[in-house]
Amino acid sequence: MGFTGFPDEAFVFYEGLEADNSKTYFTRHKHFYDDAVRAPMVALTDALAGEFGEAQLFRPYRDVRFSKDKSPYKTHQGAFVDFVPGIGLYVQLDASGLYTAGGVYTQASDQVARFRAAVDEDISGKPLESIVDALRAAGYSIDGDRLKTRPRGVPEGHPRLDLLRHRSLYAGRRFDPEPWIHTPEVIDRVRQTWRAYAPLLDWLSTHVRASELPRR
Repeated sequence: MGFTGFPDEAFVFYEGLEADNSKTYFTRHKHFYDDAVRAPMVALTDALAGEFGEAQLFRPYRDVRFSKDKSPYKTHQGAFVDFVPGIGLYVQLDASGLYTAGGVYTQASDQVARFRAAVDEDISGKPLESIVDALRAAGYSIDGDRLKTRPRGVPEGHPRLDLLRHRSLYAGRRFDPEPWIHTPEVIDRVRQTWRAYAPLLDWLSTHVRASELPRR
């Protein structure tokens, strides 16, 4: 079945889960999650797979082993398309609407080192600065984990100091739950933003690449 939009029940489900993040609530309303959230997200990512590749849907359960917050369920449904491991495209549905992003969310130490070395060099750093400026001018947010101070060894007057503070970097755009979110127009909206992230993904894939450290 093709993608027809996200129904109202998807947003009602997440509003309720935010108010009552319990196994009782989730079990009682799981049919809404299956039919109004997960199934449409699968259909959406399937519709985009021909251009961008297959997406991985994240599980609704939180990993609470090392978290003070023991809420068992995520209050959103996300899906990710890998360009290279850890660098790619993201789409998310939650009670407040739809969100898309592109970039790298977490980086291993070797990736951070390559990222900062590339930002520091004019020949690679200036193109990234132009990409980020263009995305901001087009209405996208630029986010990521950032140091509050400058990295060790970086001069205070570095022309790309703001970028050098980043330990991860991604662009994003949030859409409120407007009427089109209940229609196939969602496909075009996500496609448009994912295409806009392509220059950032290309830069990250070239200069940062996947981590070369062994997995624990």
